[in-house]
Amino acid sequence: MNTLIYKRTHKGDPNEEGIFGIHNCMGRIRSWSFDAVIGVGGKSPWQRDKDIAFKITWIGINPHKTDAPPECIGFCLKFECFILWDETGPDLKSIAPNLFRYMFEDKQVRHVMSRSLTIQMQEEVTTILKLAEGHQLAKSHDVRKQTSSKHKCCT
Repeated sequence: MNTLIYKRTHKGDPNEEGIFGIHNCMGRIRSWSFDAVIGVGGKSPWQRDKDIAFKITWIGINPHKTDAPPECIGFCLKFECFILWDETGPDLKSIAPNLFRYMFEDKQVRHVMSRSLTIQMQEEVTTILKLAEGHQLAKSHDVRKQTSSKHKCCT
């Protein structure tokens, strides 16, 4: 499963309904071909979101293009399987030490596609994706409507 792994600087995109791109995050990269996305808090997130640093903040599997709100550029993505942890997510280093080292110490990349990684790191990506098994969006949402639901997934 080709997976986009990227560093986040802030919370809010994706939103609680699993809409990725709702605030134009990752612009043209959203148009790349991938089967899943793993969001990881960067080492220097925005001050108000500093608690996401080095955490696995969200996972989305099987993306589908959806219309974006008028103020957004391009399209948004919705996922068949989605979980949002933000600051409560597991530490990347404890679950995927090789991927952590690659992203934060050796290469310091902003984003990477899993197919370009070593087999060992690809196995770590698979381990991360398994954390989202059983999670789906509770119901379909209109991207143009923001809701305040705290329930992101159902198990």
